[in-house]
Amino acid sequence: MVKPFGIGELMARVRAVLRRHLPAATPGIVVAGELRIDLARRRVTRNGEAVHLTKREFDLLQVLASNPDHVLSHQTLLRSVWGQVRGDGMTYLRVFVKQLRQKLEPNPASPRLIVTEAKLGYRLKTSDLPPRPSLPQP
Repeated sequence: MVKPFGIGELMARVRAVLRRHLPAATPGIVVAGELRIDLARRRVTRNGEAVHLTKREFDLLQVLASNPDHVLSHQTLLRSVWGQVRGDGMTYLRVFVKQLRQKLEPNPASPRLIVTEAKLGYRLKTSDLPPRPSLPQP
C-alpha cells in the first residue's frame, strides 16, 4: 500500500484478507431448530426450503452462527458486518435483525432463534429449542 492512505482503505483491505481466510476456520454447518446454515456454501434452509438472504443479512447471520449460543455485543456485530460505522449504527443492526427474524423465525414477534439480550447484544440460540415436530408417516 502506498502512503499516505486512509484508515477506511486500510480497514477495507484487512476485512478482505480476513474474509478470504476465515471461512476455513468456521464450522461448516450450524443447526438451530428447523434452521440449517451452511456457512461454506452461504446457504440457509428452513424446514428443508431455501431461504433467500441478502449479502448483509447473511453476513450478520454468519457472525451469529460462528458463535452459537454466545452473546455478541452490538459493537462486535457492527464492526464484523459493517466495519467502522459512523453515526447511529444501531439502527442498521436493528433493521437487519428484524429482517432476519422475518425470514427465519416461525413467529417473528416472539423470536426463538435470534434472541435479544437486553443492553448487551444478540445471540443465535441453537440449544434448548423444542424439537421439530415429526411429520406423520403415510
